[in-house]
Amino acid sequence: MNWRLSRFNVVALVFGFSFLYLPILLLVIYSFNASRLVTVWAGFSTVWYRELWNNAGLLDAAWVTLRVGVISAAVATILGTMAALALSRYGRFRGRTLMTGMVFAPLVMPEVITGLSLLLLFVAIDLDRGFLTITLAHITFTMCFVTVVVQSRLLSFDRSLEEAAMDLGATPFVTFFRVTLPLIWPAVAAGWMLAFTLSLDDLVIASFTTGPGATTLPMKIYSQVRLGVTPEINAVCTILIAIVATGVIVATLINKRRDVRRIRDEQMAAGR
Repeated sequence: MNWRLSRFNVVALVFGFSFLYLPILLLVIYSFNASRLVTVWAGFSTVWYRELWNNAGLLDAAWVTLRVGVISAAVATILGTMAALALSRYGRFRGRTLMTGMVFAPLVMPEVITGLSLLLLFVAIDLDRGFLTITLAHITFTMCFVTVVVQSRLLSFDRSLEEAAMDLGATPFVTFFRVTLPLIWPAVAAGWMLAFTLSLDDLVIASFTTGPGATTLPMKIYSQVRLGVTPEINAVCTILIAIVATGVIVATLINKRRDVRRIRDEQMAAGR
């Protein structure tokens, strides 16, 4: 099927992409502004990146955010993968409907409700709010996203490969780590990246579950923006954009290389 771009489609694409990415581009440009006034361009400068390294508050918040993101994404990926296996491999079992609802509830639940519920839970069990509570909260609401990603891959998975491995004497444990996991690894990695990005971006849930000494970067940025946007905020946001963009590019290149290798192996197998 041949697709031809009309003038209307081109205008719509340009308008749509401009609406999405022009504000981000302006933020990146003004992070190199020499003026302290973010709306007045006074020349190119990297002074605000140097000032950023001297801002202990922002650096501490960034370190907390990275630790929370890595830990919560790792735990959420493990739990989400286990939940996806249970929902896609074990068919009908008692409590499956309840488990499905509990896993997917955070997808449609407003973040305010989730944050308030977790706050009441931590208060009820007398758990001091801080780094641990933020991490637990992020695991709770990111696990369901990992489950959706991994389960969609498992539903299209060729189970005959697992059956062949077990027919050859492999235990279910060995089959999972030698056969299943390598084949669903792109989905697992995508789930981890999604969980990490959501944790990095979260403001609402973290504001309910935070405590002394556990201020995340979005909370720090929000508290400073309420008093006025500073060039340092533009600089730290630009660094976050660079980190996320680098991760997306690396993941895309890895998947593309894997696809090229798979196609080459299929061609070599067909040539035999």
